Amino acid sequence: MDVNAAVAAAAAIAGVLTGVIAMLAFRWSEREQKRPTRTSLHTDPVLPPGVDTVLSVLRSSAVVLDEADAVVKASSAAYALGLVRGGKLAVEPMLQMARDTRRDGEIRQVELDLPRRGTGRGEALAVSARVAPLGSRLVLLLVEDLTEARRIEAVRRDFVANVSHELKTPVGALSLLSEAVMGASEEPEAVERFAGRMQIEATRLTNLVQELIDLSRVQNDDPLEDAEPVRIDELVAEAIDRCRHQAGAKQITMAAGGTADLSIWGNRGQLAAALGNLVENAVNYSPARTRVGIAARQVTAPGGDLIEIAVTDQGIGISDKDKERIFERFYRVDPARSRATGGTGLGLAIVKHVAASHSGEVTVWSSEGQGSTFTLRLPEAGAARDRATDDQTPGLDEDDETGQTDGTTTVSSPYEPFSAPEVLP
Repeated sequence: MDVNAAVAAAAAIAGVLTGVIAMLAFRWSEREQKRPTRTSLHTDPVLPPGVDTVLSVLRSSAVVLDEADAVVKASSAAYALGLVRGGKLAVEPMLQMARDTRRDGEIRQVELDLPRRGTGRGEALAVSARVAPLGSRLVLLLVEDLTEARRIEAVRRDFVANVSHELKTPVGALSLLSEAVMGASEEPEAVERFAGRMQIEATRLTNLVQELIDLSRVQNDDPLEDAEPVRIDELVAEAIDRCRHQAGAKQITMAAGGTADLSIWGNRGQLAAALGNLVENAVNYSPARTRVGIAARQVTAPGGDLIEIAVTDQGIGISDKDKERIFERFYRVDPARSRATGGTGLGLAIVKHVAASHSGEVTVWSSEGQGSTFTLRLPEAGAARDRATDDQTPGLDEDDETGQTDGTTTVSSPYEPFSAPEVLP
């Protein structure tokens, strides 16, 4: 009996000990589960109050990194620029900046050139990156895209350089010719010859200054502020009259045709200058005894009826590579020919700006050796007036302000401009 009692007592004590150990282990496990771990600190960071709202309204691309360099928050612009991929910051220089800032708390800024995603043309994105600590554990990266600003600045620098060069050429010629006149004061024939050259250079200088003034005006003025209904027939007649002397000297036939009694809504002076530039180019770049045609028609478009004014010549034509640049300021397809005809390289840039400011566009079809067709597409008077009344007429975009070719298109087939044309000598 004593042996059985001892065994029973030992079993009871062992059971009690087992229960106590199990309870202690359970309590310890609960405490361990409730205690924050290093892993949870990395995977579940919390943004300070209000930061998420601020980041959502910033124009810059924003990325927030935690202690493990994982992305806590990234704006859609950051994904679009390719800064974030697979939950990680994909730009190593920016990642190193973030680590350095996390270590010493110092704000850093740098400008970088990043490869552009998806173009396959080796183009680079110019960005400015700024890194700053956000609280005690997070780092904020703000990235600004500077590509467009740099492009605009480069275009403006080129424009100033081109203006300086174009002004220097006739001014220098006038200076040399005046010296030649002084040296040949006793030779009437030489004086007459040099004086004629001086008149040519003075006219070229005057035209250049006037076109610079015109270009500045169409860029800065609101053409619809003094808008009025403008009859296409009157614009065509003015353009033909403007070029009648040049066309007569080269025996070029000028023909006007298309639909009669069409009108557009806009600034009469700017529209006349734009069409006049197209007709003048057609005459200047056409061989002798050829034909230049101007025709207008009304076409139906989803946003309202459009008026198309096409100017067709039988000139030298434009190559495919030149079509992409002919609307740039000072660009000439044939520089030698342009100087011979007094061209400044600003005419088509003015046409483009006038078309854009009137909610229209200018397009070109051309084939080398077969001639060219430039087409102005502008809203018909009623639709354009309604749009102006509703204050929905768009202004010039950045590409227009810089004189680039974005916004102009090249059509793949010629527009037939002659419809019962009226031949004008």
